[in-house]
Amino acid sequence: MSEHRLEPSVETCHWGQFDPKLKPALTIRSGDIVTVDTVTGAPENIPDCNRFFVPPALDEIHKALTPFGPHILTGPIFVEGAIPGSVIELRIHNVEVIQDWGFNVIVPQLGTLPHDYDEIRHVTLPLDLARQVGIMPWGLELPLRPFFGVMGLAPPPGWGRVSSVAPACFGGNLDNKELVAGTTLFLPVFNEGGLFSCGDGHGCQGDGEVNVTAIETALRGKFEFIVRNDLTFRWPRAETPTHYITMGLDPDLDQCAIKALREMIALIGEKAGLSHADAYMLCSLAGDLHVTQTVNATKGVHMMMPKSYVDRA
Repeated sequence: MSEHRLEPSVETCHWGQFDPKLKPALTIRSGDIVTVDTVTGAPENIPDCNRFFVPPALDEIHKALTPFGPHILTGPIFVEGAIPGSVIELRIHNVEVIQDWGFNVIVPQLGTLPHDYDEIRHVTLPLDLARQVGIMPWGLELPLRPFFGVMGLAPPPGWGRVSSVAPACFGGNLDNKELVAGTTLFLPVFNEGGLFSCGDGHGCQGDGEVNVTAIETALRGKFEFIVRNDLTFRWPRAETPTHYITMGLDPDLDQCAIKALREMIALIGEKAGLSHADAYMLCSLAGDLHVTQTVNATKGVHMMMPKSYVDRA
């Protein structure tokens, strides 16, 4: 096992896309640990640098890179031994906020209420890192619970370059608030090396992310990458210390729920050997469906199942 560091720069970032043809910013082996720093925000999102710390890399990235989508991503990371059909087990050891501000934006024609606003509303939110709170304009303090909104691999080769907006089978803009430190994310591999990138740092977010943005901020994540050749599923999954998580992604929320449920039934069958009908019954009695996000064109629902029920079975 080796440890690596990947910091944001013009050479190590790409803006708004996943692309199987991107040159790796770092090559590692299975079992290696990487600390990744990210930045966020277009030029119009950046506050007064005399009041807040603005990462120096942001200005260079703004000048040198052309956005294809909204998210500035650090990567990609090539994991030796990852091949199409395998899975990368991504252990999220730590996530921390590394700047003293974030922002939230309402954009007309976007979000869960696309027709309720006629003008862009941009709010800079101070972050108290010592107390780990974000401060709302009226004084309310929200506890920070940071996670990366975007964590994903390169898409299938035939897709070519895709926007970072919509999550898909390779992960991407999942916006799942359960993916905090201590959680493990499982991502299906579609290209040699996987090609992992992350960004879209969130200081905190509610299920739904209804107005399009969370507290958008810069994060540092510490990840362990493990290639799993014994797993074959084709949609992202996750595990917290207490729960299994399956994810459904689709433009239609009903279909999201159906897909998350079917994935959980399959997971229970794999881990506990229960029949489809018994797993379906357990999901009805003990599984919880959560609306992950309703704003990324492809919406999300995730199902959470206590591990103790599955492992006991």
